[in-house]
Amino acid sequence: MTTSPPLAWTGADPYAAALRTGRGPLFLRRTDGWLLPLDVERWCARADPVDREVLDRCEGAVLDVGCGPGRLVAELAARGRTVLGIDVSAAAVDHTVRLGGQALRRSVFEPLPGEGRWGTVLLMDGNVGIGGDPRDLLDRVARLLVPGGLLLVETAPMDVDERAFVHLTDAHEAVGAPFLWARLGTAALLGYAWGWERAGQWAAGGRRFVALRSRRASSSAEPPKSTAVISSQRAR
Repeated sequence: MTTSPPLAWTGADPYAAALRTGRGPLFLRRTDGWLLPLDVERWCARADPVDREVLDRCEGAVLDVGCGPGRLVAELAARGRTVLGIDVSAAAVDHTVRLGGQALRRSVFEPLPGEGRWGTVLLMDGNVGIGGDPRDLLDRVARLLVPGGLLLVETAPMDVDERAFVHLTDAHEAVGAPFLWARLGTAALLGYAWGWERAGQWAAGGRRFVALRSRRASSSAEPPKSTAVISSQRAR
């Protein structure tokens, strides 16, 4: 994939409705009818101990890709960290802002503030599946990070490497626009992470995580100015 994917969740009423109420049910439905439950209640709650353990590892300014309703952005902001969330859903961006975080309605494949200057990028809650092409997503994230920057990824809790067109579906069979999505276990993610340095992997609370570092530039490179990453952009 070389172009920006469509903003598939933008008009997905089931997702917006779930964020408004803070609860599901909400699913990703494959064309064969298989359903993946989405953990809306956890996403709309405050960051839990497992989340906070991940956030303890963040370095420099943090970009949360697919921030959803913003629990991680809000937690980092409360810690005084420079943090920005991006999401293609207007409902998600609005929810994040209401929690006190900064967020933009933007795809990760579109131009973003601070490209090449983020210290950490987050791909949590299955967001390594964004765009349906893990290698393309990893390449894009590498261009967002400072040299040697940190990527924190939540992988699927089982060994899986799957790409499929899916719909967002609620209990009433309301269906949003179809979009390509990927599900990756830890082994599959590491198989796509060419040129990345493994910086750790762990499991907690039934969830699995991987830390990767991007390629490092020469020592003569200018140090990143992380405090200015989002100063020139006004979040919605």
